[in-house]
Amino acid sequence: MRATFLLVSAKLTHLLALSMLLLLLTPGLRAHEVQPTVADLAVVEGQLVLDLRVNLEALLAGIDLDSVADTDNAENAGDYDDLRSLPAARIADRAPELLAGWNALPLLSVDGAAVALDSAAITVPKDVDPELPRASAWRLVADLPGRASQVQVTWPEGAGALVLRQQGVAEPYTGYLAGGGTSPEITVSGGDAQNGLATFVGYVPVGFDHILPKGLDHILFVLGLFFLSTRLRPLVWQVSAFTLAHTVTLALGALGWVNVPGAIVEPLIAASIVYVAVENIFHSGLNRWRPLVIFGFGLLHGLGFASVLGEFGLPAGQFVPALIGFNIGVELGQLTVIAIAFVLVGWVMKRDWYRRAIAVPASCVIAAVGAYWFVERVFL
Repeated sequence: MRATFLLVSAKLTHLLALSMLLLLLTPGLRAHEVQPTVADLAVVEGQLVLDLRVNLEALLAGIDLDSVADTDNAENAGDYDDLRSLPAARIADRAPELLAGWNALPLLSVDGAAVALDSAAITVPKDVDPELPRASAWRLVADLPGRASQVQVTWPEGAGALVLRQQGVAEPYTGYLAGGGTSPEITVSGGDAQNGLATFVGYVPVGFDHILPKGLDHILFVLGLFFLSTRLRPLVWQVSAFTLAHTVTLALGALGWVNVPGAIVEPLIAASIVYVAVENIFHSGLNRWRPLVIFGFGLLHGLGFASVLGEFGLPAGQFVPALIGFNIGVELGQLTVIAIAFVLVGWVMKRDWYRRAIAVPASCVIAAVGAYWFVERVFL
């Protein structure tokens, strides 16, 4: 039985290694990570204005953004790539195609009645690398009846997440909608800012979503911590150091006190994945310096988390509950990764062949992926 298992494990390891080699030799691969759409809602001169920062190509391609974390993994990824290669003006011309379906939902309701939105302006950035996602600015407008008191937004199913932010009023509403979700009724004159508890609860899934399913780099780092040892204590030390560190820089980054460009942070995050994986290959236990090293890497990952919050901002007046909720969501995501890993391999962790048959091969794969990401983020 043992010999059979080792043989199967060796074959799987060789297959994974070959897959990674092919990946490393394939030019031009880039991650097309799905980002939430950001919508700013305001009343301007009697019109309701919805300013979107949105990936038009993904929506025009019909990609189910609710179910994928990267457009490369979608069944119709080829359609997205074709659209992404088109000139900006062509995409701007095609964007209004989406409106008919959105108005049929309806995307916007005023005092319970459907209101049709019109396209007022579209700005599609030029000179953006075709291999990278592009966020376009799209202004939608609707006439607002003089006595209108409440508006409601419904985001289409399959369109991914939406960050909805009310602008120009006191105590504005800020919310996070999943695809197919509907906002509460929002008072036009303001006053619907969420309380601390509602904000906290709303941001927990935002943090969780950034780990599962969208945080593959963070997932691999956590798995690197998991595979170091067969005992709980080393894992607790590492996860505790990592959690403390990324909590610090997440807060500092979200406050704007620390701002490190993604061009620096993202390659270093990839390097951190390589480091923990390579150390797993050559060390079977926790050395006294590793928690300090993990703490340093946690500072980097915290800056990565902060950049996510920077994409859509934290609600005014509810900074602390939102930040805590996001961080707890991240922690729940990390603990879920560890729990899944334990369910899959925990039953063999006490076997004397676990390290050479499971931990080392898995760490080799993690190191290879991290090395590819590092090269990609620095040179491609």
